[in-house]
Amino acid sequence: MNRFYGLFGIKMMRSMLSIGALLSMASGFAFAGENVTTDTIVRALQPKPLTRSLSLTSAPADPVATAEKARFVANLRNRKTRSLSSGEREEIANFAADRPNIDLEIAFDYNSADISASSLPNVQALGRALSDPNLKGSTFVVAGHTDAAGGERYNQDLSERRADSIKRYLVDRFGIASNDLVTVGYGKSKPKDPNAPMDPANRRVQVVNMANKTASE
Repeated sequence: MNRFYGLFGIKMMRSMLSIGALLSMASGFAFAGENVTTDTIVRALQPKPLTRSLSLTSAPADPVATAEKARFVANLRNRKTRSLSSGEREEIANFAADRPNIDLEIAFDYNSADISASSLPNVQALGRALSDPNLKGSTFVVAGHTDAAGGERYNQDLSERRADSIKRYLVDRFGIASNDLVTVGYGKSKPKDPNAPMDPANRRVQVVNMANKTASE
């Protein structure tokens, strides 16, 4: 009986996934718990303006590098999750490292990409945030991650399906433009805590504002 409940507990743990990313700003990383608000998400995902002192001391942006990044983001739009190569997935991770983002806790049904009813408020808050005039028109990466339980191929597929599930919900329920949401799966290859690969914190989906507005500002 104890062995049964132990196995059941492991299976239930695998059914959890959270939305999030590590903020690479000076403020550290932002984590939003169960009662996240739309305003919290908007503030976290909105690009931070340069202060006057920083603009005076910072080196001017390289126009070639800026153009290359713009082309990279444009190429991601309307790409299907499974069409991305491992090299492109890695490039997305590197490019997104210094972009504004936030952690949200999202749970899914066991062995499924169906969003649990208890997590719908957080996903709905995300939908309202991405509809905000300060964010609407940007390109967002929705990247799925899992913990180390299970095989590599299984986790890769699960992370992709759950990222796609979030995208479908945002498109269908909030009218977010499909091209503005780029989904990618990393399986268990990029744990949030490498020292604790089975930690639930590793089960997440990263939402990153690539800050490449298509709408007029």
